[in-house]
Amino acid sequence: MELLSIAAVLLGFLAALLGAGVWIAVALMATGWAGMQFVGGGIPAGSVLATTVWGSSASWSLAALPLFIWMGEILFRTRLSEEMFRGFAPWLNWLPGRLMHVNVLACGVFGSVSGSSAATCATVAKIALPELKKRGYDEDLSLGSLAGAGTLGILIPPSITMVVYAVQANVSIIQVFLAGFLPGLLVMVLYSGYIAIWSLANPKRTPPADPPMSLRKKIAESLNLLPCLLLIAFVFLSLLMGWATATECAAWGVLGSLAIAWWQGALSWEAFWASVMGATRVNCMILLILAGASYMGTSMAYTGIPLALATWVNSLQLSSYSLIAALTVMYIVLGTALDGISMIVLTTAIVIPMVKHAGFDLVWFGIFLVLVVEMAEVSPPVGFNLFVLQTMSGKDSNTVAKAALPFFFLLVLAVAIITVFPDIVMVLPRMAFPG
Repeated sequence: MELLSIAAVLLGFLAALLGAGVWIAVALMATGWAGMQFVGGGIPAGSVLATTVWGSSASWSLAALPLFIWMGEILFRTRLSEEMFRGFAPWLNWLPGRLMHVNVLACGVFGSVSGSSAATCATVAKIALPELKKRGYDEDLSLGSLAGAGTLGILIPPSITMVVYAVQANVSIIQVFLAGFLPGLLVMVLYSGYIAIWSLANPKRTPPADPPMSLRKKIAESLNLLPCLLLIAFVFLSLLMGWATATECAAWGVLGSLAIAWWQGALSWEAFWASVMGATRVNCMILLILAGASYMGTSMAYTGIPLALATWVNSLQLSSYSLIAALTVMYIVLGTALDGISMIVLTTAIVIPMVKHAGFDLVWFGIFLVLVVEMAEVSPPVGFNLFVLQTMSGKDSNTVAKAALPFFFLLVLAVAIITVFPDIVMVLPRMAFPG
């Protein structure tokens, strides 16, 4: 009961800071520092802050983040944004919602090479938001679909979150990667389905369809996408074939983006410097928030709140489906205060035995865990994708969170579907590893 009270106090303190307009990263660090005051043993909060911030920042894997953001900044300053929509428009014209589906498709493509939810959300949002606004699409649906689809960066392999889980649970990384493909496709279908239904229900808030085109003209328009698609295919193939790591692939992506900009005649010194400064601003914002979230996660670990919550769930002796429902609620609650990797690291030690005892496959549970981490990415008050979109759109946090809410519930639906039909997750790993 004492830990529950501490958790409530800390959550209220964080909400008050954010509501007062304090910088997100500063609010997270302040909450982490406040949490350390409840820890006994004389552990110095300042020393923990220093080591945690350095440890969360000095990561080779994180080097992919600024590179992918820079890649998006470069492509944003070419004609890619216009050509992407020109290329997709003829094929999506018949579908309710039309170009809004580009958010889902583009996030799925970028997610397959970035492995980062924040990088995927930031890269696609930089390109999509201005173009959709210019064409008159509903801004709330644009923000919500980007917040939701941006989470595909950690669901569609390769994914840093999947690697962390596989190491913690001692399961095959390749099997977890393979298990993520079909659930990723399922989530994309759910997102596009919602966009189509919303558009049918709100026809006055959807721009009119473009004039019909012949097949030949459709193909001609789609050829504008060829440079970008070749770049993404090259990056993805390099990763899939093991020619380069995710960070190295991101570096190749930047070089390819520069080549495309040069080929289009858009690579001026002014555009180059603007892309560098734009990437620097976005990356500093993301890394500072990540450092604050890491410190807050460490503080939570010292207080013992995540472990106590998992232990309480275990003590209930629930049935299999009830256990999954309880774990979903538990991780949604944790997601309001912790980043995804911290949630995995802090809880798997006690949750994995519970899941094995209930008869769930650990590879399947890894995908379940990634889906609930995706929920955390779009859950206020500390949903990471919400922060990214809030900064890039200039909207307040309440507007972005409200726009993302339907996509949060679609992720809950996805969890329910893979729980009832686990073969959606397990069919590819079983085909690749029949033993």
